[in-house]
Formats: sequence, structure tokens, C-alpha cells
Amino acid sequence: MNSEDSIGIIELGNINIKCLIFKIKDNNDTEILSTSMASSEGIHNGIVVNLTKASKAIRSCISIAEKKAKILLKKINVVLEGPEFLSTKFTKHKKINGSKIHKDDIDFLLKEAKKQLILNDKKQSIIHIFNHNYVVDGKAFSDEPIGVYADSLSHEITFITIPKNNLKNINQAFIDCDIEIERLISNTFALGAKLLNNKELEFGSILVDIGFEKISLGLFKNLALVHSITLPMGINHITKDISKVCSLSMDESVVIRNNIDFSFQNNQNLFDANGYLKNSYFINSSFRKISKNLILSVVKARLDEIFDTLKKQLIVPGFNLTSKINLLLAGGGSNLFNIEKCFINFFGPNVKRVDKNNVEKDKDLETNLASCLGALEIIKDGWETEAIPETVGKNIEKTSFFAKIFKINK
Repeated sequence: MNSEDSIGIIELGNINIKCLIFKIKDNNDTEILSTSMASSEGIHNGIVVNLTKASKAIRSCISIAEKKAKILLKKINVVLEGPEFLSTKFTKHKKINGSKIHKDDIDFLLKEAKKQLILNDKKQSIIHIFNHNYVVDGKAFSDEPIGVYADSLSHEITFITIPKNNLKNINQAFIDCDIEIERLISNTFALGAKLLNNKELEFGSILVDIGFEKISLGLFKNLALVHSITLPMGINHITKDISKVCSLSMDESVVIRNNIDFSFQNNQNLFDANGYLKNSYFINSSFRKISKNLILSVVKARLDEIFDTLKKQLIVPGFNLTSKINLLLAGGGSNLFNIEKCFINFFGPNVKRVDKNNVEKDKDLETNLASCLGALEIIKDGWETEAIPETVGKNIEKTSFFAKIFKINK
């Protein structure tokens, strides 16, 4: 098969690396050619911590997918997660003086915002630019107000950035694999594109991706990712707390965590009539009395910390948890029993798990490929509110291509 007709996507996850290869058919439908998965050796929280191991793991995952699809990829799109992403918003203003608003006026505001971003922190590289919330003579516009007569124009722009050194290490890992990076896509953006419907994306939604060692928060409104942050805590922190406080092995603590009713209403399967952990949960340890109150207090303490941190991050203009904005739970942690009820107790009634039908309708694909599938939709159709950082030609050498897009100095 001609590799020019095929598009590759790879997700650098905290536990696994996942690869997906697809092609766009003549009728604009997509065909999945292959998928693969490998362990995230040398990569932690989206950061390359061991270049040799990372390159080997990336190459292994891509090679498996290439072999299934019977092609060789020359370039690939990278979905990246981790706590290093920064979300920065600027509002820029321009006097129009009774004239028509032109595309050049909007481009001017974008350039001014980029200048300020670079001036504020030269160590960051831009991954995404989202245009949203135009204000013309004090009136809000969701779409570009091109052709409208006005005296003044204001424009909100959100930048998603990553430290340049992190980007250099990721780039080097792919150079060592002899493959070119087409573009980077944040995991939160990709998940939102796949798991949220148009109404949720337009009128405002909060996506909480509960992972193993991190929780990613994405605020979407007017079809844009207007705020994004990743917190360095996840469901494994609950496991570690149980293990440490109760002197249990990690294996035992995982089983206990997975059997907790997070509404805290019914935990009869865990505890006996006297309120102590049942003997069957002592897999590696000798039986001893561990009270229900101890275990649940440990779990609640960690959840309170997570919720308090999340709530602080949700203090963003335009988002009010008392309104009808939905808070949607995704990721492996969203499968914990009744975890949504725990969120409801803290954040209010507008909490639900993401509808998995959005993923499962793609036959023969696992639900944990949601980020790759979201990236597929972004790549295939583009994104109405996103401005790509730079436009470059195709006939550029591998090492300079990525460097030119993200302004990396070798």
C-alpha cells in the first residue's frame, strides 16, 4: 500500500504507547488500517526520561502497526499527555474606527498575542492556538466578525504550550526512530474531540480525565479548549495511601480500591459485620484487624485533596459550577464504582460519565484508543477554532521540519 495515502497517529501515554494508522477514502470516510500498543518505556508523564528506551518503545509500537497495515510511515502525528502543558489566555484589542472588520484585523490580534506570549516566557513552544470570544463594540460574537462595521474589536486567544526542552527530547526520540513528526496534539484536546458532542463543546463542558498517576482537566466552550491543566495525582495515589497507612501490599491495595463503593453508602463486600476488612482481601499479608473507618478515611482524605485542587482550577471566567455546564468524567479512574456520585457530592448534580458509545461505535477498536480516534477527527476535518502554529512545505528535511514548526533551535 502507498504510504502517502496513510496517516499515522501515536499516543505517548504514561503506561502504554498506542499507534493507529488510517487512510481517508475518496468519499471522505476513514478506514482504520491497523492499531498497536507497547509499554511506555523511557517515557513518564509525557516526558522523555530515557532517550534510548523511549526511542526503542516508539519504534516497536510503530513497527507493529506498520507490519499490520503493510506500509512504512515517513511521518506521524503525536498525541502527548503530561503535567508540562500550560494554558495561557490573552485578550487583545484593536480600534476599527467605523470601518469593516477584515481578516487582517483578526490576524493582527493573533500576532500581538503571540508576541506577548513569547515575551513572557521564551522557554515555551506553542502546540495549539484557539480563537474564541470576539467582542465587537461591546457585543459578543462566537464566529469571526469579518465584514461587520465597528469602532472596536476585542479577541480572546488561548495558547497551549510545552517547554522547548521537552519538545527537543521528544523530537530526538523520533529522529532516532527515523520518522518525522507531523504535528503534536494534546491528549486533552484529542479526548474532547472524540468524547464530547457538539452541544457540549459549544455551550461549555468540563472534561476530567482520571488517569493512573495524573488527572487532566479540559474546559471547552465555543468549540475551543479554553483552559487545560494536568494535575500530578491519579487513582494510583489512592492505592499508595491505602498501602502505606494500612501496611498492605500494592496488589492488595489495588483490589481494595477497585471494590470500594465511592458513594460510601454500601461497602458490605469489603468489610465484615464488625466493620473490619474481610480475610479474603489479605492476599500477601497475614490477617489482622483493619477497620472500615481507617480505610475509608484514607480514601476520603485523598479525594478531598483532589477535589479541592480541581475546584481551584475551575475558577475560570465563563465557567460556573452552579450553572448547567456539565462535568464529564473519562479515563480509567472513571470506572471506579460510583465515582460519579462522589463527584456529584462535591461539584453538584451536573456530573456524568462520558458516553462510551462515542468510542464503541468504532467497531473492533478498544475504548482506550479514544485519544487516537479524537486526533484522527482533528487531522481529518480540521478544527474550526484552532489556528495551526505555523505552515510549512512538505519537502523539508526531517530534522528541520519539526524544528521549523515549533521554532526549536538545534
